[in-house]
Amino acid sequence: MSTPEHAGGMWGNPPPRPQPTGVPRASVELSLAPHAAPQDEDATEQVAGDIGPTGRPLRYTPDPPLVARHGPAKILAVCNQKGGVGKTTSTINLGAALCEYGRRVLLVDFDPQGALSVGLGVHPHQLDQTIYNVIMERDVGVGDVIMQTSVEDMDLLPSNIDLSAAEIQLVSEVGREHTLVRTLRPVIDQYDYVLVDCQPSLGLLTVNALAAADGVLIPLECEFFSLRGVALLIDTIEKVRERLNPKLEITGILATMYDPRTLHSREVMARVVEAFGDVVFDTVINRTVRFPETTVAGEPITRWAPRSAGAKAYRALAREVIAR
Repeated sequence: MSTPEHAGGMWGNPPPRPQPTGVPRASVELSLAPHAAPQDEDATEQVAGDIGPTGRPLRYTPDPPLVARHGPAKILAVCNQKGGVGKTTSTINLGAALCEYGRRVLLVDFDPQGALSVGLGVHPHQLDQTIYNVIMERDVGVGDVIMQTSVEDMDLLPSNIDLSAAEIQLVSEVGREHTLVRTLRPVIDQYDYVLVDCQPSLGLLTVNALAAADGVLIPLECEFFSLRGVALLIDTIEKVRERLNPKLEITGILATMYDPRTLHSREVMARVVEAFGDVVFDTVINRTVRFPETTVAGEPITRWAPRSAGAKAYRALAREVIAR
């Protein structure tokens, strides 16, 4: 004979679940509150002549001299059609490191996902105007949309999902591959570097970035599938150089997410250096928990953990970029 307790418990229907209280699920903000910045940690310094992670002796790169005046900017497209290789992280942290050396930098978020904007503490879906409006609306100037960031002398041209429509709308435009360079032309003289964070594809937006750029910085994850895709990217770069932008060069290949403890990472690194030689930067970006933390905080690692190995690596990369 069952009792009332049994009927609603083990042998009967399970007891009703408590209903959640508070805001509806549809309005929950999927964000994390940044915690306190980590304690500074000293990274091992390497000097010129030491054998670096690339297996070559490190080349001497002096601290760059201060500039007497700003501009005209050198445009660098940070590009790789494979996602998750550190394009956005490298754009933010390289930009911040260049500012530490007295350069004025404009970061261009040219990815409809808006990851670059999010990484600098901007909520893309709340923006009234983005680079999409500059591209598609004649009455919106680039100066109306550029935003200041928390880093002195580093500005942002933000993006959001609206930019995905531009790729379709530009197809019928005359000179569609040169839309970005026309957009940036009014502010080129105000900056020393313009870093364009490209989307993970080789579509029209990426071709626009390559047509506007003086150089391409290729972040390359030290992993087999990432290595396979570089040949396709370089083929695209060569086509853009031949047909749209004769001055386009590969500024360098940046090895990212390197884990010196694994044989696979070391083998991929050796293959990259063998294939591309001096085009590969001496600077290598190791895997670290610091980079996800900086995304939550909306700060570059040079400010969030200024003495960390990641911060020092991006300062070394900035020195190499300026020297090239």
